[in-house]
Amino acid sequence: MSPRENGSQEEPVIRDNRKIDPETGKARDAADQAAPAPAGTGTEAPASADASALDLLAERTADLQRLQAEYSNYRKRVERDRITVREQAVASVLTELLPVLDDIGRARDHGELTGGFAKVSESLEAAVGKLGLNTYGTKGDLFDPMVHEALMHSYSAEVTEPTCIEILQPGYRIGDRILRPARVAVAEPGEDELPAETAAESGGSADSGAPAEPEEN
Repeated sequence: MSPRENGSQEEPVIRDNRKIDPETGKARDAADQAAPAPAGTGTEAPASADASALDLLAERTADLQRLQAEYSNYRKRVERDRITVREQAVASVLTELLPVLDDIGRARDHGELTGGFAKVSESLEAAVGKLGLNTYGTKGDLFDPMVHEALMHSYSAEVTEPTCIEILQPGYRIGDRILRPARVAVAEPGEDELPAETAAESGGSADSGAPAEPEEN
C-alpha cells in the first residue's frame, strides 16, 4: 500500500509557475503566480509575535520610567544634603566670629571705631553679610521667646504687652536659623511698685518694736 493510499502523507502541492496563462495567452502577474498558502502552515504566528513584542516593549518602558523617577529622586536628595552640609559649615564658622562682631559693635558705640580698624571691621561685616548673616533686635520690639533671651525684667506703665526696652546684645541669624538670640531687657505692663500687701508689711515692720517706757520724773 502506498503512503498516499493510507493517508500518512499530504498530497503534493503543484504550483503553476508559467508566466503565460495557457488558457488566455496573457502574461501573468507575480501575485497570480504565487499559490495560496495551505491552511495550518503558521500564518497566525506573526500576529502572536507582534502582541508579545508590544507587551515586552510596554514592560521595558515601565522599567525605564521607574528608573528615571528613582534617579530624579536621588539627585534631589543629594542636592538637599549638599545644601544642608554647606549651611551647617557656614553657620559653624559664623558662630565663632560672633564675639568679634560684638567687640566691633561695642567699639562703634564708644566712638573707637576709627582709622584702619574701621575699614577692617567694615570689610568683615560685608563678608559675613554675603554669607547670609543678619543681625536683629531693636528697642521697642515685642518680646518673642523664640528669638529673644530676657536678661532683665521689669514692669512699666508705658507698655501694653511684653516689650524689649533695651538690646543688651544683638541677635544673629541665617535665614530662619537663629545662631544667637537677641539678649534684651523686657518690660511688662503694670506699675513698677511693690504690691500693697508687701508695702504694708514693710511699713508694719518698720514701725514695730517694743513701746518706749515713760520717762521718770
